[in-house]
Amino acid sequence: MIDHVGIAVNSLPEAVRQWSAILGQPPSGEETVPSEGIRATFFGEGSGRIELLAPLNPESPIARFLDRRGPGIHHVCVCVDDLEDALAGAEAAGAEAIAPRIRRGAGGARIAFLHPRSLNGVLLELREDPEGG
Repeated sequence: MIDHVGIAVNSLPEAVRQWSAILGQPPSGEETVPSEGIRATFFGEGSGRIELLAPLNPESPIARFLDRRGPGIHHVCVCVDDLEDALAGAEAAGAEAIAPRIRRGAGGARIAFLHPRSLNGVLLELREDPEGG
């Protein structure tokens, strides 16, 4: 169910060095997602991965998060089979989607975020795998 935990970092190279030493493995590669204003890398395969996120510019959501809170856990991501259905269910239960509701994330996956003020203080990412689940 949990796809990954996203961690906001100031310096991707420094964070990669630290996490590689701790986990005893390199990340799976680095990706730039201009629409989200981030550079990201993942450790691990399948579910339970760790995503490191660094800002591309000072206006990105990750840069604003770092300015307000400093480095640390940014979000939890869960996999869903159908993003529209998951969003409809979440909104019916009182969760608030963050605009734009549906967008493309790392790896080309369709994603959506639910606002922490409507979900017990947790920023939740819903991720629909590009291959359908």
